[in-house]
Amino acid sequence: MGSDVLEYGYVSLNKKGEELCGDKVEIIPAADGGATLVLADGLGSGVKANILSTLTSKILCTMAAAGVPLEECIDTIAGSLPVCRERGVAYSTFSLLTVTERGEGYLAEFDNPPAILLRDGASVPLERAERICGGKKLYLSKIAFRRGDCVLLMSDGVVHAGIGETLNFGWDIKEIREFAEIQYDPSLSARTMASVMANACYELYGHRPGDDTTVLAVKYRAPLTVNMMIGPPSSPDSDSLVVREFMAQEGKRVVCGGTSSQVVARELHTEVRAGFDYPDKDVPPIGYIDGIDLTCEGVLTLKRLLQIAEKYVSVSDPDIKLFKGKDGASQLAQILLVEASAVNLFVGRGVNLAHEGLGIDNKTKLDAVVRLINICKSLNKKVEIKYY
Repeated sequence: MGSDVLEYGYVSLNKKGEELCGDKVEIIPAADGGATLVLADGLGSGVKANILSTLTSKILCTMAAAGVPLEECIDTIAGSLPVCRERGVAYSTFSLLTVTERGEGYLAEFDNPPAILLRDGASVPLERAERICGGKKLYLSKIAFRRGDCVLLMSDGVVHAGIGETLNFGWDIKEIREFAEIQYDPSLSARTMASVMANACYELYGHRPGDDTTVLAVKYRAPLTVNMMIGPPSSPDSDSLVVREFMAQEGKRVVCGGTSSQVVARELHTEVRAGFDYPDKDVPPIGYIDGIDLTCEGVLTLKRLLQIAEKYVSVSDPDIKLFKGKDGASQLAQILLVEASAVNLFVGRGVNLAHEGLGIDNKTKLDAVVRLINICKSLNKKVEIKYY
């Protein structure tokens, strides 16, 4: 199946009454599968904090990804940012993490809460070496990622959660670690884990965050390719070839669309067994084909998938990002957005006669496919597409 892959996701909550978040996450994926990630927390809140964190994260991430030494990165930030007249400082706090495709991680932290490494459900202490860099006290750690490891980076809005609301003094890093251990599940994506932590802060703040709050999760996980067939080929003469190529792929297989399901079942010398349950009244029932992991209806299921996918990729949505539904769209979201690290799309251009008179045409389907591709790519999934 190939080497393990890096996965990341974050959630940012604005301080109550602020349109802009004073925290900023910048991520630069490497061509080899690694990445450079920065979580910056600008001084104060609102516009000024947003500018400080945006500049810090952008400069730091760009230079670090290019291999510039850390001290030079810090000097550049200190020389680039405007100085706060009240406090005489010219920077935001930050956490910088670089990870290679082999899972070799390097972490530099400046005044942010210490990162949490979760391994097999337990918090593993990081060895933090103190270093003065560009006149700033930094803490440096090396992380040798193992499969399933998840690192949580956070702004101080996490530690402040609940002050004056549900807790007297917020929750300290020890309590945050314990909560993360309880919530950890190897099946959760990085984005879901970030949302679990951010949602806890949102609840502690009584849904009115007293500070900008961001959680960035980075996970090293096993790869999984999902192969998805959408629609029948433009020519029935291609049915056998397309299904043979589709079935030859490694990983999970999904068939989306009534006509495509019939084509696949016929070529596999089996049949589509219809389901009759409606867990969601807006999504048609799923079907079953031997050798296929999920068989679902096409256009309506895709439409619903895109709705819940937009919510999943939103970095400002405080809800926990889980797909618990048994309907076809929720199951499709779980497979594509959570489980897959790579997606192969087999898109048929055949006309579905059942759609005549319903205002559903190939353009509707292809537009949905393009939106799906963009969402998958935004989640750092490799996407390949073939049209037939």
